[in-house]
Amino acid sequence: MGTALVWLVNAVIGLMVWFIIIQAILSWLFAFDVINHRNRFVSQIADFLDRITAPILEPFRRIIPPLGGIDISPIIVLLLLQFVRILFNASAAPVLVGMLG
Repeated sequence: MGTALVWLVNAVIGLMVWFIIIQAILSWLFAFDVINHRNRFVSQIADFLDRITAPILEPFRRIIPPLGGIDISPIIVLLLLQFVRILFNASAAPVLVGMLG
């Protein structure tokens, strides 16, 4: 049970990392008109990714202003997610595995 919970936390953090990366790449592709936002499939993917990543990114976007028009909040959030993953695996994961065995 404990191992499954550790796996689940790591999987959720990993998915969030990938969602943020893909959302950032899509926003760049939209900004440079490489991808048309009027394409329904692309628009649905972008909307899904925005709904998933916005709750994490928005608090940081309010605090961190864009630097030269570039939003660096995804980079900050990615670093924080990696920090949380390392902290969880080093401290909380062994306790959970030991307790829930």
